Amino acid sequence: MDTRFAIFAVYIGFMLAELVAGHWRTRDIRRRDWLLDVFSTVGVALTSPTVVVLSATLLGVAAPRSEGALAGLPWWAMVALLLIGDDLIQYAWHRTSHNVPVLYNLHRAHHSARYMSVQMMYRNNIFYYALMPSLWISGALVHLGLGSVYVGYAVLKLCIIAGAHSSVRWDAMLYQVRALRPLMWAVERTVSTPSTHNMHHGRHADDGITFYKGNYGNMLFLWDVLFGTARFTRKYPLSFGIENLDDRPWQVELMWPLVRTRSESSAETHQNAGVDA
Repeated sequence: MDTRFAIFAVYIGFMLAELVAGHWRTRDIRRRDWLLDVFSTVGVALTSPTVVVLSATLLGVAAPRSEGALAGLPWWAMVALLLIGDDLIQYAWHRTSHNVPVLYNLHRAHHSARYMSVQMMYRNNIFYYALMPSLWISGALVHLGLGSVYVGYAVLKLCIIAGAHSSVRWDAMLYQVRALRPLMWAVERTVSTPSTHNMHHGRHADDGITFYKGNYGNMLFLWDVLFGTARFTRKYPLSFGIENLDDRPWQVELMWPLVRTRSESSAETHQNAGVDA
């Protein structure tokens, strides 16, 4: 209960900050965005814990004596395992989703938003999280005895990800303080910030800021630095979304391939008719 309250408090805290800043009145948002944001957030709230519990349960059935096998590790070793098994693997999943068309259909909803906000933080197809390898690995690690550390890790990760997606740019004011420049140099190379993540969501590739094929980090931006997908500008795109994106109904973005566009359904019908013939 305490963990769920902490997660709820972080989420609501950033939403209130955006509301006080007046960002909700100026964002480019449509009815389909509200529906997609709400249903996808509810979806991940149900899917993520289900995957973690299911993974832990399956490992318990497959290896009954494995429960708590790593419980004796020091906390820092547990954190290291979570950073690799969860955050590094999520970086790889995110990066792969931008380069494999089938997986991109599960992720494009996250980029069709024309605004940055904690509201769209979990905006993805329902299968994006259900298939996310890092959640399945996290469940296994919890079963192996990392549960107590995973709670704090998950809340900290949420704080960083929410801060990177929020329209309240906490890093902007810190960039202006000369005495903090060395610190901010290290911070932006360690964790995701509004600047580095906003660049990933920019709409126009030629604006000198948008970096759609990089800055994939979720909690740690360090992975981008290590694997050559990092870019820094300390600036923010003027518009967000996907350039030359075709509009799709919110139901398609949320539930593809269970729900498809008319053109996809028509093509599939013709293909099946050809096979039957």
